[in-house]
Amino acid sequence: MNIDKKRNKFLYGTTTIGQKGQVVIPIEVRQVMDLKKGDKLLVFGMDRDILAFAKLSHLEKLASHLSDHLERIRRIIKKTNSK
Repeated sequence: MNIDKKRNKFLYGTTTIGQKGQVVIPIEVRQVMDLKKGDKLLVFGMDRDILAFAKLSHLEKLASHLSDHLERIRRIIKKTNSK
C-alpha cells in the first residue's frame, strides 16, 4: 500500500475480476474506508477503461471534491490529450 497522507491519496494495489465478474476489495481498503458487508457502492466509469467505486453514502462528498478540483482536472486532461 502506497500512501501520500499530505494529499490524502492512496494506492492499495491491484485486484482481479473473478469468474462471475466480482471484484474483491483489498482488506486495507475495507479497513480504511470502514466498508462493511451490505454497504452500497456507486460504480462509475469513464470511456471504456476507467472504473471507480465510491461509498454511496458519501456521494455528495465525492461530487464536492470533484467540483472543487474541476479546473485542475481540466488542466490535467488537456495536458494529457495534447501528448
